[in-house]
Order: sequence, then structure tokens, then C-alpha cells
Amino acid sequence: MEGKSVRFSQVMTTQLVLPNDTNQLGNLLGGTLMHWIDIAAAICAKQHAGRVCVTASVDGLTFHHPIKLGEIVTLQASVNRAFRTSMEIGVLVTARGEASDPVRRANTAYLTFVAIDSQGRPVSVPPVVPETEEEHRRYAEALARRELRLQHRPGRAPAQP
Repeated sequence: MEGKSVRFSQVMTTQLVLPNDTNQLGNLLGGTLMHWIDIAAAICAKQHAGRVCVTASVDGLTFHHPIKLGEIVTLQASVNRAFRTSMEIGVLVTARGEASDPVRRANTAYLTFVAIDSQGRPVSVPPVVPETEEEHRRYAEALARRELRLQHRPGRAPAQP
């Protein structure tokens, strides 16, 4: 199976934080942000695999700064690494108020998606071909995170990439 570059499946989406998206403090609800993250990551995974992909795990979800009512939220999703049937998708979330305000990192997340066939069985995905220094770093770090995830599964030994 031929590999694909990271940029082939990168996704960028933008959301506006509306009153219905916030808590009583005027901050974006964590669950709403997680929903947006899952959608951006799912689109990225589907573009890379060329088929439907399902969320297998969410880890490394870190809230760096609150996002306020009226702010513009940008989600950037990239495939960090592909394994046999799964892919780690990294999502960077940034926010800004006014156009003149600085963009700030608000959240980062790592999700694992599995490509499936029409019967819901896992199928192989193309490898990722990292091209930049940052992509090579994320590629290596994805393997380390995967090994940690697999160590925490009861009765499962770490799989080979």
C-alpha cells in the first residue's frame, strides 16, 4: 500500500463560540469542544484511509486556556502516524477574540481512529510519509503514545507498528 503525506489529509475547521456553546461562566463547554475535535479528526482519518473510520480512543486531551463566548476557534487535524488498521490523529485548537488579537493555543488532543469495512471490520490503512522535521517528530511521538496506550490495556501486549 502506497504511503500518503500528512498534508494529503490535513483538515482545518473554524467555529464561532455562540451562547448555546457556553457554560455559566461564558466559557466554551468542554463537551462541545470535544465534539468539534472528534469531527475534525474523523474527517482527517477518513481522508487518509479513504473510507469510514471510527473513534477508538481519545487521549492527551489537554485544556490549556478557556475559550470565551464570541471567540473564533480553529481546529487543525493531522494524521501523526498510521499503524496497520489504526491512525493517531493530532488536533491543535487555537482561539482568538478580535482579528487583531493574538492567536493562542487553547487545546491539544490525540485520537486513535480505526478504518472499517462495510461489515464494521478493521481494514488496513496507508502508511504516513512524514516530510518535515515537525512531522517526523510527531510520527516518532505517536509510536511512544501508542505503546503507552497498549500497556494500559488488560491482557494485551504492545503490538508491532
